[in-house]
Amino acid sequence: MNKPTLIIMAAGMGSRYGGLKQIDPVDEQGHIIMDFSIYDAVRAGFQKVIFVIKKEIEVDFKERIGNRISKLIDVEYVYQNLELPEGFTVPEGRVKPFGTAHAVLCALPYVDGPFAVINADDYYGSKAYQLIYDYLTTHPDDETYRYAMVGYILENTLTENGHVARGVCVTDDNGVLQTIHERTHIEKRGDITAYTEDDGATWNEIPKGSIVSMNMWGFQKSLMDELKKGFPEFLKENLEKNPLKCEYFLPFAVDDLIQEGKATVQVLKTEDKWYGVTYKEDKAFVVKAIQSLKDSGLYPQKLWEEQ
Repeated sequence: MNKPTLIIMAAGMGSRYGGLKQIDPVDEQGHIIMDFSIYDAVRAGFQKVIFVIKKEIEVDFKERIGNRISKLIDVEYVYQNLELPEGFTVPEGRVKPFGTAHAVLCALPYVDGPFAVINADDYYGSKAYQLIYDYLTTHPDDETYRYAMVGYILENTLTENGHVARGVCVTDDNGVLQTIHERTHIEKRGDITAYTEDDGATWNEIPKGSIVSMNMWGFQKSLMDELKKGFPEFLKENLEKNPLKCEYFLPFAVDDLIQEGKATVQVLKTEDKWYGVTYKEDKAFVVKAIQSLKDSGLYPQKLWEEQ
């Protein structure tokens, strides 16, 4: 089996945060969140990373992260643009990329075995990379596709600065994913966490300790074949209905495979905190958290010089 590859989805612009949040430093040494992700991935055993980016940010991106880490890990760049499969035309006025499943599909030419997928602007914790690496290297597909997802305790992923969207996971007794309930408006309300589907008119409590997906997945190469088949089907169904905004989302593509009985997804639980910059106000909190992780000895002050 080939060694797992790490795919980092970095093509999305931070709409709520404003600007290229992936390239914003989070410590005095100038590291960005991705430095910590790649450091943890290398420590876990990953030897190759594929960045899915927009062509327009390539120069900035290489200056800020790519060139620095290419000495330690093989690096490939893939552009998520608006090209569509044969028989489809990009709608006039479309600017938005075609979603996370499409971002992963863009990396197809460079994937030759199992792979993990993460968001560029999320801090997942060092344990998550080891969990996903170990799973991918010990669970090849059999008659069923064997995939995995790192699951976070909901309370470890919330912000004080507004609402968040999270995929709340339903698993069986063995931790195998049954389905994900996408909740687009979750927030802390006093001692509880709740979601609303009617702009706050009514609230539904989410049980404490619920497991959520933060888009950290582990797949075998079989997923690429499924996405290649699934993308044209998605476009056929959605492009006309929602030409400027429809997106082919990774969790939905995976859920289809689960419901069809083609794939299982093992939820690998971590108690690490997830950190991300959803809102500008989150930045100071993330900076403080990163410094505290360094002070505890989890990371050196300068990541790359001390490897």
